[in-house]
Amino acid sequence: MNREKQIPISVLVIDDEPQILKLLKLILEAKGYRVFLASRGEEGILETAQRRPDIVILDLLLPDMNGTTVIQRIREWSQVPILVLSAIDQEKDKVQALDYGADDYLTKPFGEEELMARMRVLLRRLQPQDNLQVFRSDGLEVDLVNRRVFFQKKELRLTATEYGILRLLVRHAGKVLTHRQILQEVWGPRGMDQIHYLRVYMARLREKIGENSLQPKILLTEPGVGYRLMILDPEDGIK
Repeated sequence: MNREKQIPISVLVIDDEPQILKLLKLILEAKGYRVFLASRGEEGILETAQRRPDIVILDLLLPDMNGTTVIQRIREWSQVPILVLSAIDQEKDKVQALDYGADDYLTKPFGEEELMARMRVLLRRLQPQDNLQVFRSDGLEVDLVNRRVFFQKKELRLTATEYGILRLLVRHAGKVLTHRQILQEVWGPRGMDQIHYLRVYMARLREKIGENSLQPKILLTEPGVGYRLMILDPEDGIK
């Protein structure tokens, strides 16, 4: 996708720290992005509605409202990718932001390369998603049409629950899904407190795709928060 060469990708940064706004504007414009800035939550919501940015970078600590409220308000009418960039590093705050609809969470201070990598993954959502068929990443291949899974060209036998978890992670590849989100989607409302079941199934999935449970590369654990399916090769992803 040569979107960056045709129409600049637009980014809205919502943060009340002037230094962060200045830094992000400098970094992103140097990469060819079009950058809009907002220093208050209400202003950010209005800018999102008017500018229709391709991605929103949001701080949780804003002078007029909590960032989670901004997420909720935006999610009422938009599915724009939202990357939370905050100094808050508490698990409960990360989980809350993700449960309310954020797509990823990065803690300040941040590295420029990690920020750009997280943005690239989220921006893949800009690509047409009408014909999702096959997902590939580092030897893992998931055929969403025929419900078949391969690793290193060898077909894997997954249970219905294992496939349901993997399919959910594939459809949100690169995004952190909280325990609550996965449990609700796969087990339903009655299973939302059964985190131990989810851990057992994730361990089985990792074993079947040959992942080292102590150093996984594809099915990553976000401690205390949930899981993320990584896209390791820029040429891979959903085709």
